[in-house]
Amino acid sequence: MSVNPNISFDNLEVAFASKSDAELRKMYFIFATMNNNMAVKLGIKLTELGFKFRLPIKGALKATMFGHFCGGETIADCQKSVDELSKFNIKSILDYSVEGKGNEESYERTKNEILETIKRAAGDADMPFAVFKVTGLGDYRIMTKIQAGKSLNDKEKKSFEKLKERVDVLCRAAYEDKVGILVDAEESWFQDVIDEMAYEAMAKYNKETCIVYNTYQMYRHDMLRRLKDAHHDAVSKGYFLGAKLVRGAYMEKERDRAEEKGYPNPIQPSKQATDDDYNEALKFCLNNKQRIYLISGSHNELSNIILTELMALHGLKTNDERVYFAQLYGMSDNISYNLAHEGYNVVKYVPYGPVEAVMPYLSRRAEENTSIAGQSSREFDLIKKEINRRKQIKSN
Repeated sequence: MSVNPNISFDNLEVAFASKSDAELRKMYFIFATMNNNMAVKLGIKLTELGFKFRLPIKGALKATMFGHFCGGETIADCQKSVDELSKFNIKSILDYSVEGKGNEESYERTKNEILETIKRAAGDADMPFAVFKVTGLGDYRIMTKIQAGKSLNDKEKKSFEKLKERVDVLCRAAYEDKVGILVDAEESWFQDVIDEMAYEAMAKYNKETCIVYNTYQMYRHDMLRRLKDAHHDAVSKGYFLGAKLVRGAYMEKERDRAEEKGYPNPIQPSKQATDDDYNEALKFCLNNKQRIYLISGSHNELSNIILTELMALHGLKTNDERVYFAQLYGMSDNISYNLAHEGYNVVKYVPYGPVEAVMPYLSRRAEENTSIAGQSSREFDLIKKEINRRKQIKSN
């Protein structure tokens, strides 16, 4: 079998097939803004002030940033995005992107909302996965204490038991409804505690197939080894390892804390080192495909090409259930739509929640886009090319 699948991420006709001319122009405006660091910072500040002083800015946000990167305010609102993606063979993950208030009531509310996303996904081929952040279900300070080896008081012990119970309730619901569930990665100073909960859930629910997936942030220099250790554990205990690979989302925070607390920086020495480990992790997962189910969460074109080549090398069909490609809604459509067009399993994270509550997520997304080398520039260039391509067709 050929190890050079015939796929190009420069096929703009496929990449923007779902977008009308008006939608393309709106995307042009959004990415032109995101391509400007100062405009992003000013926009975030003005939005914060707008909500603080209760100005009527919700409609403008829904028509621009929120509308482009989110499916809506509720699960029902997201149906239009899910249906649109489905027309092009792209599946959806409903991602409740509201950050918790840090109390038991808010943790319960988040758990119940995630349960609703699992219930909604059950039996729907367009929604193979649900997702949650552990910090939405319990206090990160307690997890930080546990990882640091500090003892908990009785109230903290009780709170942590409730957190573990919520995680289990979600994983068990996913297992019963045959929906994959992804555990998001978070900061390194309590990630070990999250890992332990994820692997406990895998040992319970991943015996027959893969239900629970843990997330591996490859911008950490120890992550490739941790992935290999997790595989070893899965083999020894007889369960399937669900591995979602990402590059990572907390780099500056990680560096700052390491410097402040005086411990070694957990982040890779360079972007190249991150890319190398990410691609090595892809190879490791495919080499151990009998035991590992993989979701590659990447906006990096080369990594996506490498994964298609690895699948061909291993003789896997493009739609093998053990391999998914994942991107964020509203981003890297040239990757998602071209992969889906060639029959690969592609899934988009579709964030949702009340506009004002999702703004911290959107602010981070905008800042990340401007900081990822060339990411928004690349998107912007592709949109400009597609607008020009359509103009040329009309003029001929």
